[in-house]
Amino acid sequence: MRLPVPPRPRSLAGQLFAMQAVLIAVVVAGYALFTYLSDRGQAEDAAGRQVTAVARSIADSPSVREAIGTTDPTARLQPYALQVQRDTGVDFVTIMNPQGIRWTHPDTTQIGKEFLGHIGPALRGRSFTETYTGTLGASVRAVTPVWQGNQVVGLVSAGIRVEAISERVQEQVTAMTGVAAGALALGGVGTYVVNARLRRHTHGMNASELSHMHDYHQATLHAVREGLLMLDGQFRVALINDGGRELLGVGSEEEVVGRSVADLRLPAPLTGALLASEPRVDEVHLTADRVLVVNTSPVSGGERRGTVVTLRDVTELQSLMGELDSERGFTQALRSQAHEAANRLHTVVSLIELGRADEAVEFATAELELAQALTDQVVAAVGEPVLAALLLGKTAQANERGVELVVAPESRLDDGLLPERLPARDLVTILGNLIDNAVDAAQGTVGARVTVTAYTADTADTADTADTAEGSRAELVLRVADSGSGVDPAHAELVFQRGFTTKPAGPQGRGLGLALVRQAVTRQEGTLTVAEGQEGGAVFEVRLPLGRAAGPARHSGSGAVRGGA
Repeated sequence: MRLPVPPRPRSLAGQLFAMQAVLIAVVVAGYALFTYLSDRGQAEDAAGRQVTAVARSIADSPSVREAIGTTDPTARLQPYALQVQRDTGVDFVTIMNPQGIRWTHPDTTQIGKEFLGHIGPALRGRSFTETYTGTLGASVRAVTPVWQGNQVVGLVSAGIRVEAISERVQEQVTAMTGVAAGALALGGVGTYVVNARLRRHTHGMNASELSHMHDYHQATLHAVREGLLMLDGQFRVALINDGGRELLGVGSEEEVVGRSVADLRLPAPLTGALLASEPRVDEVHLTADRVLVVNTSPVSGGERRGTVVTLRDVTELQSLMGELDSERGFTQALRSQAHEAANRLHTVVSLIELGRADEAVEFATAELELAQALTDQVVAAVGEPVLAALLLGKTAQANERGVELVVAPESRLDDGLLPERLPARDLVTILGNLIDNAVDAAQGTVGARVTVTAYTADTADTADTADTAEGSRAELVLRVADSGSGVDPAHAELVFQRGFTTKPAGPQGRGLGLALVRQAVTRQEGTLTVAEGQEGGAVFEVRLPLGRAAGPARHSGSGAVRGGA
């Protein structure tokens, strides 16, 4: 058994069409009724004025007064009354004596009979009109006196049947109804055309379907964790979800809908990507504290209507990728070291086989002392385990690329000195990218070298007294210098922007490391500067606040990286 399918609700366009058609019909019907009543009243007034004028004209006629004075008034007045009736278009003209006995009437059988109607006001000398039902039916009639000197010698009544008046009004209403019907038809056609266009825009959906779609739309926007931004044709924000507000750093209380993208105070590269007319695919952009992957897609339907922007937060992923790159570098360094260790072990074995055991022991001891010396130097200078491990790994990587990485003698960073609010991940991001950038710059130069300096220092607190220990703040200083070609002073600020590089772009692109460094430094409310070294190359210095110092300054400053180390 097949269940009956409930009828589909009428579409929103159909409902609007029906409502407008009914509205137009009601307006036209109301106007027709008003016009009918108004015209009927006007027609009755006009008929009253017409019959009054006819009656007075007859009463003022000298021939009528003369005929009244004869012995047989009907003989002379009946033809006259019929002639006037035909000429003026009234339905009857009755001339009677002061007692109301008719001398004339359209129906000759009524002559000599009493007039049906009121004659009192006319006997008193006053003309009047009334609607009365007589021998010819209901009529609008006028009664006026015929004067002979100061005496009323007769009465004249002229009238028009109400039925005739209604027929005249009916003709006007019929004409008006035809015009109204034409207007209704024209309005219906116009309404249908408009609603057909509306149906195309709403895809034939009715009001409940549009309401449900809106509810799903709102729920989806709030459920999606990724950022979603919709711009109109003038690049104004038309819609933004909760994820978009969070990723762009726009407060939930701030009204951004209707504002231009250029007014959102976003980084210039990100603003440029949002304002671009061509689509962007998986572009990486940095905000104050996030790394975002941006995709844009223009919305077009014959003309540019706007842009849909999706934002994906890859801050954690980028950090993990940095750590993975470091691990990959460590792995390569270990593989290389294993290869070198194998060579050294073969050398020791060969010396033993040749019977030169003393020389084998001396060679092996020298190699162990060299490796231990490097480890002791790094650990003694930087006791913080994360940074120490990073420096050891980067040293091996740099050696593989023909660059000497050294830790400056003035470096001093004890274990447990850094506060918990300074995450190790940010330190790895800052120092790791600075070292990688320095190794890239120094590679291939004569005496390729990278010098790393790390220590804590106290700086005077401008808000307190600088002469007391309580008036100073501790800060972590990280300085990386290289023997490369240096940084053009004109590019001192550009080097920290995403995408800027003086190296050829690799498969994964370049120009992101220093941008990540600046982002991490900004997140920790520190400072990042670049300057020229005393012996050439570039010097990048990072200062991160650690809080108030507990005692005298640990380091009053370091010597120049070049020549002072």
